[in-house]
Amino acid sequence: MDGESSMYPSTASQQTRRTRFVCISDTHNCTVKLPKGDVLIHCGDLTNQGSFSELSKQVAWLEGADFECKLVIAGNHDLTLDPEFFEQYGNYFHNNTPQKPDECRSLLTQSKTLIYLQHSSRTIKLISPSGPRTTFNVFGSPYVPSCGKWAFQYPRSDSAAAEKIWNDIPLDTDILITHGPARTHRDESRREAAGCESLRQAMWRVRPRIALCGHIHEARGVERVRWDLSNKFVRYKELESTYQWQDPGLGNQKNCLVDLTAKGGMSLDNDGSKVSSSSSPSTLVAHTDSRHATGATTATQTLEGASPGIGTRGLGGNPESARSNGPVLAGRLGRRETCVVNCAIQAASYPHSGPRRLHKPIVIDIDLPVWGSDS
Repeated sequence: MDGESSMYPSTASQQTRRTRFVCISDTHNCTVKLPKGDVLIHCGDLTNQGSFSELSKQVAWLEGADFECKLVIAGNHDLTLDPEFFEQYGNYFHNNTPQKPDECRSLLTQSKTLIYLQHSSRTIKLISPSGPRTTFNVFGSPYVPSCGKWAFQYPRSDSAAAEKIWNDIPLDTDILITHGPARTHRDESRREAAGCESLRQAMWRVRPRIALCGHIHEARGVERVRWDLSNKFVRYKELESTYQWQDPGLGNQKNCLVDLTAKGGMSLDNDGSKVSSSSSPSTLVAHTDSRHATGATTATQTLEGASPGIGTRGLGGNPESARSNGPVLAGRLGRRETCVVNCAIQAASYPHSGPRRLHKPIVIDIDLPVWGSDS
């Protein structure tokens, strides 16, 4: 542990239990063998063009998978799931076989076993007697910087639009699911580094335990990002990391495992500490509009009000100081590290030519709080 640990004591005292996440993205109509786990997460691009036929097959595959909880977001190729985009451009893709986007979206929104996150958050409780009975807060969003004529995009050059989107991520988020990566973190392809800087800054603000993405197929892999919460001069600063993930499932029958548990010897330096009620106002919000999640699960909490002066955004230091980004630091200094995972299944970029090369799902083990235990 580095010298920061004495400055930022952990606030975690809940009982925890290992929870296994199986993570996939960018299947593009393919199916792969799914390892056993507690939670399945798909980070978007289920299909190539979002037709009803494509989506039906992917949804049926996911619905048939044996997991207690299954979370799904869309990607830029899932065209019919973005009503505004499809209304304007849908006929360019599906002029020979017209699609009904409402029916396409209902495959996910009306699913009895999938939780479809549409730029929205949920509090998940795993309740199976045979499962870990843990809880976590999740936020999922399909949006990516512009990359051609595809769905769920915002202008790459419009930082204000990007910041507005990613400021929606609640501070209490434990698991962040985005289709696209943050800048400099699992975002480099053979053409460019395509991640979003505003998303990276939002991750510094939220500091989730795990940040999952896809979109950039060639960037599949794992990083552990340590956030600098003491620097009072450089905004959104990260600490240098020497972590190198060696895929234990490469070329064999083993799982592609990322072990973040204490038992594994390299536990994540993130206690999931929540917002201090005395330092930042919070509002319970009933999600009712079309941007919010659908599917079967429990209530959700969205936090608002963390809006420091522009001169202090992204600055660390003493949370009580007017020179720090106090609202995102106070009561949350135990969130010092995030595991970033790009879990793209397709190995090559779209359009896929020749035999398809597919990666295996990435499996993450992490200690999460048992719901109902004393905090």
